[in-house]
Amino acid sequence: MQIVLSIAPVFVLICLGYALRRGGIPSTEFWNLNDRLVYFLLMPSLFFVRISTADLSDASLLPLAGTLYIGLFAALVFGIIAARSIRTTAPVTTTVFQGTGRFNTFIGLAVAEALYGAPGLQISVLAAAVLVPVVNTSIISLFAIYLPQPGRRPVVTAILGLATNPLILSILAGIAANLAGWGEVPVLHNTLEILGVAALPIMLLCVGANLKLRGLTGEALPILLTVIGKLLLFPAVVIVAALLLGLSPLQAQVALILSALPTGAAAYTLARQLGGDAPLMAAVITVQTVISFLTMPLWIALGERLFLSL
Repeated sequence: MQIVLSIAPVFVLICLGYALRRGGIPSTEFWNLNDRLVYFLLMPSLFFVRISTADLSDASLLPLAGTLYIGLFAALVFGIIAARSIRTTAPVTTTVFQGTGRFNTFIGLAVAEALYGAPGLQISVLAAAVLVPVVNTSIISLFAIYLPQPGRRPVVTAILGLATNPLILSILAGIAANLAGWGEVPVLHNTLEILGVAALPIMLLCVGANLKLRGLTGEALPILLTVIGKLLLFPAVVIVAALLLGLSPLQAQVALILSALPTGAAAYTLARQLGGDAPLMAAVITVQTVISFLTMPLWIALGERLFLSL
């Protein structure tokens, strides 16, 4: 019950965002501008501050990254095999492997902080930093295989988008500042810290505003496969990998939180850009987000029994 109460505000903010979008603030332009504010300024500020001041020499970061990569590639392989087993189209296949491999970073950071405070947020930022570039590179590579484009212009556009992704750039900038030994730069870090604090609540409202519960369309079986791969298989594999690689209790728990997240909204954008099944992807994101309200507390409770009681 304590876990549910701790993370309930995260999901309350998501529901509030949905309610505001449907009634209080129906302006699409308003939410689009807030999405851009979070994506281009607030979240990069949070990533830069946390990464630039972290201890990147900590040897335990390697098993943390390994745990997340094992879970990610297990989920992606499952998504590809599952899509092939139902003999579906290439656009639907891309939806299935995106739905099993992508995750909503923003929810993960908020949940980790709500449960474990600043240490949880710090580990979750570092975990996201090692996972985000690999997830994006893997997904774009699979799109190039399953949906080759004449002239490859959409793929090139996606790769350029990856190279100019504000989150990835903030990760690289944070690593560079860390290796340069800058430490906390007066004014700069103080300003970015304030922006980072604003990121999580605004982002959660935007997550809720982008949900579309009415008029969900799409095939039930592909959606079910993504739920199995993302909300069940991914976290199960991460638990096993965390135990085998000897992660610290808090690292293991944060890795489990990230693995149990629903698919992020970026999956819809990429599906639309590269010729995937965008309506089905929107349905996957919404269904997974709603179901994760139930599954995440269960995985977190199991993780606390396995990891935090050791």
